[in-house]
Amino acid sequence: QVQLVESGGGSVQAGGSLRLFCAASGYSYSSNYMGWLRQVPGKEREGVATISGGGRIYYVDSVKGRFTISQDKAKNTVYLQMNSLKPEDTAMYYCAAGQRVRFPSLLKSAEYNYWGQGTQVTVSS
Repeated sequence: QVQLVESGGGSVQAGGSLRLFCAASGYSYSSNYMGWLRQVPGKEREGVATISGGGRIYYVDSVKGRFTISQDKAKNTVYLQMNSLKPEDTAMYYCAAGQRVRFPSLLKSAEYNYWGQGTQVTVSS
């Protein structure tokens, strides 16, 4: 059974940094995608970044140059380093895994099969 467990969220002031962790078990992502998506109440879930088992990476425009997604296959862990955080980055961040992501650059939540429980990121101005 696939399990994704996020950690690393918290509260930070604008301009600060946080690193999110996603530990995966029961899932082989050597040829698939793992991603980070976020959601604020009343809005649709938004794709933030995704990485394939082969290291192909895509970001949503609003985080390019500030966020970095990476993976450690030996640890089955995906990371999201978030720098220069802004209040508009405040959201619940979810780790997700997709077995058949057809359009990874679009970061569509519907393409991901498995989800973690989420970790809250709050950025104050």
